[in-house]
Amino acid sequence: MTIEKLRSHFPVTQSYTFFNNAAESPMNLVFREALDKFYDIACEAPQNKPDVRWGVREKLSELLGGLPEDYALITSTGVGSGMVAAGYDFKAGDNVVLPENEHRNNLYPWLALKDKGVDIRLVPVAENGYIDLEDIKTLVDENTKIVSIAAVRFNSGFRADLKKISEIAHAKGALLFVDAIQAAGVVPIHVEEMGIDVMSSAGFKWLLGIPGTGFLYANEKARELIQPIIPGMFAAENSVTELHYLTDSRKYETGSIAYSLFYAWQEGLDLLLSIGVENIYKTVLELTDLLIEGLNARHIKILSSIKNRTERSAILFCSLGNESVNESFQEKLQENNIIIAVRDGKCRISPNFFNTKKEVEHFFDVLDQVIES
Repeated sequence: MTIEKLRSHFPVTQSYTFFNNAAESPMNLVFREALDKFYDIACEAPQNKPDVRWGVREKLSELLGGLPEDYALITSTGVGSGMVAAGYDFKAGDNVVLPENEHRNNLYPWLALKDKGVDIRLVPVAENGYIDLEDIKTLVDENTKIVSIAAVRFNSGFRADLKKISEIAHAKGALLFVDAIQAAGVVPIHVEEMGIDVMSSAGFKWLLGIPGTGFLYANEKARELIQPIIPGMFAAENSVTELHYLTDSRKYETGSIAYSLFYAWQEGLDLLLSIGVENIYKTVLELTDLLIEGLNARHIKILSSIKNRTERSAILFCSLGNESVNESFQEKLQENNIIIAVRDGKCRISPNFFNTKKEVEHFFDVLDQVIES
């Protein structure tokens, strides 16, 4: 598929250089058209509305590994991490290990366990987001039940070595939980090859969905240890007298979901599958290579860990000075139809596969104006 064809799916590219994909993916036309199709059916023949649950699970398993039945359909990353934290039978004296300064969706559910006497152990994180595997290993022991980590950190772009972290967790009998929202769809992930036991993500970032779509992956071992906390009609066998949970990850599903959104999300997932995540990752690394080269040439401070290519993602942080300077730069970029984000006072640039080298050049044209002014 040519870059022109890819860009034609994203109307935002006609007006903006959109380097803020880590916040939310701009809606694509294949999603929008599918959404309109579903609403047409709902208006004209609601009895013919298609079932979408199994189709989404199949596409997720093709994209991320595992079996379709390993995926529960949920609404957000935080719902998944919350289900895991509340559904595991923690005892006083158990511990959970996770890096400091994780996103709140991968922090609050674990902090809430302190009321049960669970020790929450925070792994130190370097200023550039780097996490030393030895620091994780030091905190994991026989009382560790879950090691939790973002596959890619939202506040630095650091990409974790999930396979090695799973080996550390499994050596002590712990589960590995992964917050995948900044990785799934842009960074290669295979749950079985990487030893991921549980993984949660919303669909509205790199997976080309919109808010309200998401999943919880749980392998067989994890399902034995994590119980459903909100039993609903789709979680169990059809009975009005007894509760018999399904044995696969559907047991974590509750009631009705936004079927129109999940129906359209299938098209977004199909688009990703047609391109290939390996190809997407190659493209974003090439674009961030150009950004790194240009920032270094202009002596702009890069705040992300960039020494090792395998630790990089589609997210790059930099700073022109203090928070006020960075916010002014963001405003200047937006005046020139370039969209980035400022997070914690730092500039966050996050290109995707539909972005181009020409757009990177446009970014630096504006940066040069700022430097010269």
